Amino acid sequence: MTLATSDAATLENGPLPGGTGSGKARSLWSDAWHDLRRNPVFLVSALVIVFLLLIAIWPGLIASGNPLSCDLARAQDGPAPGHPFGFDTQGCDVYTRTIHGARASITVGVCATAGAALLGSVLGGLAGFYGGWWDALLSRLADIFFGIPIILGGLVFLSVVPSGSVWPVVGFIVLLGWPQISRIARGAVVGARQHDYVQAARALGAGDARLLLRHIAPNAVAPVIVVATIALGTYIALEATLSFVGVGLRPPTVSWGIDISNASIQIRNAPHMLLWPAGALSVTVLAFIMLGDAVRDALDPKLR
Repeated sequence: MTLATSDAATLENGPLPGGTGSGKARSLWSDAWHDLRRNPVFLVSALVIVFLLLIAIWPGLIASGNPLSCDLARAQDGPAPGHPFGFDTQGCDVYTRTIHGARASITVGVCATAGAALLGSVLGGLAGFYGGWWDALLSRLADIFFGIPIILGGLVFLSVVPSGSVWPVVGFIVLLGWPQISRIARGAVVGARQHDYVQAARALGAGDARLLLRHIAPNAVAPVIVVATIALGTYIALEATLSFVGVGLRPPTVSWGIDISNASIQIRNAPHMLLWPAGALSVTVLAFIMLGDAVRDALDPKLR
């Protein structure tokens, strides 16, 4: 009776990670964390991201000045005591603006990634679980969004939004970003629902909500996390691109894309104006992409 009860519980709750030996059970997540802690790429990128998050939340920790305080008499001046990055065309301190610019860029990246991941996971998960007309409808809808050039879509969508704040940009990125995650989530759910423990749970009377939330979602979320982590860096670069062409964030919002746009016309006379915000943007995007690659390597059993 004890063995039969144990087997039934195993089928109901899914396979026991790490085998059935007497040792401590190992799950996909514990194995992934074990690998990540020993991966120098993950450690370096995680430290960079933690630093960027800190200055995005509390820029005053390392930049006490006001990014909107400018002195035209010092326009395009180079580095000076107390102003290590020099000044821009308006006489604003480039160092202060670079530090404060992290807030808008990272806010767009994090919020857009969270929105696209949530919307794409829900729609893709339901399509993969139920199939039929819902799956066909979602696939055709995703194809429509995949066919929209993202820069052209941004020019059209954001040009009619006069605010130039963070949230219209976030909404646009979510609108065009969810189909990619939706397809990943759909494929993961289709694969997970074929497992024996899911079929056994259904035979034991588990409803659709229990199957999705308890049995399928935990085993299908890994590829979504990987794609979302890599996409976060891409979304930060996209915000800078849209701000550069004048349809993303607009002054008085402080953004790396805005500063890069303003500095591009003076690159020969004052290259320092472009160097620092462009460097900060590149480091941020690279850190998130490296983090996503490390997470992918840790979560993909084929790469072990």
